[in-house]
Amino acid sequence: MPDTTKQESGNGIWYGAAAYGIWGLFPLFWPLLEPAAADEIVANRMVWSLVAVVGLLAFQRHWGWIRPLLRQPRRVAMLAGAATVITVNWGVYIWAVNSGHVVETSLGYFINPLVTIGFGVLVLKERLRVAQWTAVGVGAAAVAVLTVAYGQLPWIALTLALSFATYGLLKKTVGLSGVESLAAESAFMFPFALAYLVYLEVSGRGTFGHAVAGSYGWGHSGLLALSGVITAIPLLCFGAAAVRVPLTMLGLLQYLAPVFQFLIGVAVFHESMPPARWAGFGLVWVALAVLTWDALRRVRADRAERAAAARTPRPAPTPAATR
Repeated sequence: MPDTTKQESGNGIWYGAAAYGIWGLFPLFWPLLEPAAADEIVANRMVWSLVAVVGLLAFQRHWGWIRPLLRQPRRVAMLAGAATVITVNWGVYIWAVNSGHVVETSLGYFINPLVTIGFGVLVLKERLRVAQWTAVGVGAAAVAVLTVAYGQLPWIALTLALSFATYGLLKKTVGLSGVESLAAESAFMFPFALAYLVYLEVSGRGTFGHAVAGSYGWGHSGLLALSGVITAIPLLCFGAAAVRVPLTMLGLLQYLAPVFQFLIGVAVFHESMPPARWAGFGLVWVALAVLTWDALRRVRADRAERAAAARTPRPAPTPAATR
């Protein structure tokens, strides 16, 4: 491998680690925005995300994708659907983190690859390999064990996994880059989010632009505005990684986020992890290990096939018939 290619690949790994690392550290940020409730935080995040991404697009002078997109109503409708499900995802996630359910949010992103596989079968009619079926079966068993452990369905984890898998499916179909997609989704939700913030302000429930002695100061408003920037930064890192490293490597790096979330929930917020929950999480990790092993095995097999094809001598061209 040439040195420049190695360097690009190495940079891509760092970009990917930065993206998923920042996403994994988000549970440390959302509590800083209290006493704002989850609905107000999500509305601010949507509004300030659009501000941040528009500033980035202006800096890059990257507007050419907008007009062709507007001429395709089906793609616009799918982006509207993506904006809706990611709003649900953000709302549940932020509420869960600020309500002491960080460990269960990590579960949602641990099982997200299994839900994505299920969507591939049900929606895209993909055929699974034996190892993938095994992983899905173990994942279903894990949900059953965790249902017993929690005394109810782990609805937070399932909502996060289902909404994010739906979001990924819609984004895959639309085919926009991370920054373009965030701009379109934020633009769609902007009027609703702004109207909701106005409603909170009129009803006296809003916290942005206020300072309450003994509770929160003007720095609180700055942190709410900062939510747009911290939404855009990991997306930029992810976009830089996606063009530099193989999809398999990105698939492995994605586990950084739920690992960090899990560790924060257990070590920082001291959430309870009785033996039954450890058993459920253990089954999830077994399922993910099976998926990872299968993906790596498939990559090695594909490389071997390409190498064998490259070594196979091509037949000499048939000489043209003489007249």
